[in-house]
Amino acid sequence: MQASMYVESILCFSCLNCSIILLNMIQFGEHLMIDGYNGEREKLDDKNVVIDILKNLPNLMEMHILSKPEVYRASGNNEKDPGGWSGFVVIQESHISVHTFPLRGFVSADIYTCKNGLDRQFIISYFKEKFNLQDVESNFVIRGTRYPDNNIY
Repeated sequence: MQASMYVESILCFSCLNCSIILLNMIQFGEHLMIDGYNGEREKLDDKNVVIDILKNLPNLMEMHILSKPEVYRASGNNEKDPGGWSGFVVIQESHISVHTFPLRGFVSADIYTCKNGLDRQFIISYFKEKFNLQDVESNFVIRGTRYPDNNIY
């Protein structure tokens, strides 16, 4: 069995001096993208696991659900996508989406919020547990770095 790995990148597209920007900026939101590898096929192919994540993760992050989770079976395209489950939930703070690929042991998820201070380690650990992921990479993007302090209209 391969040892569990974790890779993260933080992207800020506003300037070359990111350390100062990240400490002193007002931004619109944070976007965590997770790609999980070598997950358990049965969990990745279980619609109820995806629904459970979309129902419970917003509450665990103290966010507010606006719509019931929507989850659909996506058939494969006979190329690199062998099919799986795709789901999303709209939250007051933005959205969460999950796409599973059971035959590849892979899951891709987006957590986008206008709240600052996402607990990235908690979210990554949550996905690792739900799908028994052996390897995870994540990308974290600061969104809306020039978001106005006040209404402009």
